[in-house]
Amino acid sequence: MIQKKICMVGAFATGKTSLVARFVHSIFSEKYYTTVGVKIDKKTIDIQANQLNLILWDIHGEDEFQKVRLSYLRGSAGYLLVVDGTRNNTLEKAFELQRRVEDTLGQVPFILVLNKWDMTDEWEIETAEIDAVIQKGWTVIKTSAKNGLGVEEVFHTLGKKILDG
Repeated sequence: MIQKKICMVGAFATGKTSLVARFVHSIFSEKYYTTVGVKIDKKTIDIQANQLNLILWDIHGEDEFQKVRLSYLRGSAGYLLVVDGTRNNTLEKAFELQRRVEDTLGQVPFILVLNKWDMTDEWEIETAEIDAVIQKGWTVIKTSAKNGLGVEEVFHTLGKKILDG
């Protein structure tokens, strides 16, 4: 079995914890819990005839009061950069975090996760902004931790990118 550390990175309240809960436990809660420090979960998936044990590090969201401890990132094989599609500023924060993560880890596989796709009526991120990110060569996947849309796809796609590494 192959074991890989994956970090969940993004601004506060983007849905990182909810994505992990949906993926690992198939649950969603309307209650908001702030992650303090880091929460670690595990799930094994099958990719390309390999069993891949993902160690998921759900790192507290960053805001102006808290800075992501870059030491949490060490040893990561990849990461999910999580954005709340109903808050455009979380996309800008994701660009900043991506640069900082890359400075720390170097180039490792990552996916830009556009979360809360079930709330498209409140969506703030323009299609042109998403297209620009895709033009940069980034993998972008729309998800909803609430209804499960795209959640399995995100983790399987990242797992495949890591194995193809």
